[in-house]
Amino acid sequence: MGFEELIRAIQSLNTEDAFRARLDMAQWRTLSGFLTPQTVRPGELLIKQGDIDRSVYFLGQGSLQVYVGGPNAGSSRIVMLRPGALIGEAGLFSDGAHTANVEAMTVCSVWALRLPRFQELTQRSPQIALEFMRAAGAVLVTRIRSNQAGLVAAA
Repeated sequence: MGFEELIRAIQSLNTEDAFRARLDMAQWRTLSGFLTPQTVRPGELLIKQGDIDRSVYFLGQGSLQVYVGGPNAGSSRIVMLRPGALIGEAGLFSDGAHTANVEAMTVCSVWALRLPRFQELTQRSPQIALEFMRAAGAVLVTRIRSNQAGLVAAA
């Protein structure tokens, strides 16, 4: 999967928590130089609950499920993610442990932005880094609000 396909997936994702960065194509190309593509096989965890990982990921192809494991047998699925989704955004803002697992349901193509590369982006292209943080923060806030609404509805 090429980076242009990833950009199309990000820009066409029509969900409330979609990553909506205001970047032009030249800025997207600059950002692409800081991302690392990787493949995740079905059943593999991209993110493990309890781990500390300061990386953020874009899902290019495939599907991922987000679920919380607990002390009781079984787990609780939170959401299925489609291409274009941003994953692990809390890792940009905190060095706390992840609160959920993210598992590949199919073969997935993901693009990682690891903290050292993001720090380099902030030095080389601060406007792009700032816009990335704004858009990632919006995703994080939307997901927090959605989780809080679910808790209120369940009570």
